[in-house]
Amino acid sequence: MRYDHTNVPSERKQQAIELFEQLPRRYDELGAALSFWQDPRWRRAMVGAVAGSPNDRVLDVATGTGLVAEELVSRYRCRVVGLDQSAAMLGRAREKLERDPALGGRVELLEGEAERLPFADAEFDHLTFTYLLRYVDDPAATLGELARVVKPGGRVASLEFCLPRGPLLWAWRLYTRVGLPALGRLGGREWYEVGRFLGPSIEGFYARYPLQRQLEMWRAAGIGAVTARRMSLGGGVVIWGTRDGS
Repeated sequence: MRYDHTNVPSERKQQAIELFEQLPRRYDELGAALSFWQDPRWRRAMVGAVAGSPNDRVLDVATGTGLVAEELVSRYRCRVVGLDQSAAMLGRAREKLERDPALGGRVELLEGEAERLPFADAEFDHLTFTYLLRYVDDPAATLGELARVVKPGGRVASLEFCLPRGPLLWAWRLYTRVGLPALGRLGGREWYEVGRFLGPSIEGFYARYPLQRQLEMWRAAGIGAVTARRMSLGGGVVIWGTRDGS
């Protein structure tokens, strides 16, 4: 499949692009703080599920400022291709790579979309993606496209926000509807808008795609042995599996 640079973003994707375009400067620090420093822990757990090696080439989709790419290189000494649709986020990632030649020598950054990956079939040993499927119009088709570029036997791993169960859901709603926007305001208007956006976005996604349905989509995409690990009382979920085939 060829990547089409003339493709017009959908309303959902355009909203995501505009929302996050203004955030790169303090994205790493504020993103961690607003999750009560759970986001870095979740990313480490996702990278751990890859079980990579120094000879591997890993595709990190929705790489943002390169946090997962950095963790992959740090843990496995592998080579990473980081892909994101946001030029601003990639710009921040490039700044960090320039400050660390050892890291920069192992990470390549590309602008592109998860729905139309500019890579051949089975080109990568493993693949990771973070906070992605809420922003695409067809999550099932996107999972199929992600699986397409992974070698049989390779790992696919993801990180996404999740919904706590039972009474904790009400505390989560209070935080995402009131606390998150209020704390985000301390970081500026852009973070206030993100704070307002996240809660409804997460709940809307799980209304359409409950976790069990997501796992079924992974299997339908050709990813087997799919496992989901809820983290931080259900605030986040790491999903991983192995590309089918031999």
